[in-house]
Amino acid sequence: MSGPVKHIVMWRLRGDTPEERAAARLKVKTAFEGLKGLIDGLNHIEVGVDVSNVDYACDVVLVTEFANMSDLTSYATHPEHLRVRQELGDLRIARHQVDYPIDAAEHRE
Repeated sequence: MSGPVKHIVMWRLRGDTPEERAAARLKVKTAFEGLKGLIDGLNHIEVGVDVSNVDYACDVVLVTEFANMSDLTSYATHPEHLRVRQELGDLRIARHQVDYPIDAAEHRE
């Protein structure tokens, strides 16, 4: 696969109280937003925190875009990304991921 790729990850986080979950959400958001400008090939990064409070929702979503699969593969082993993963390691209790090619017409908008 060539061309731009979108990488989306969603997490359910630990926390026995609403305050602990809120702190965990903020920690994940801050850590991943700190990667902006640090990793070549990471063209876009956005981190959203769930506000629905439904019991089946994930707590945080990470939406990133890469020029190609090679850049996404490099991101996965980049020291800054690995540092963030280590920093957040025990916060997650579930993780879901989707990687897909970005339609060329959508990417030009």
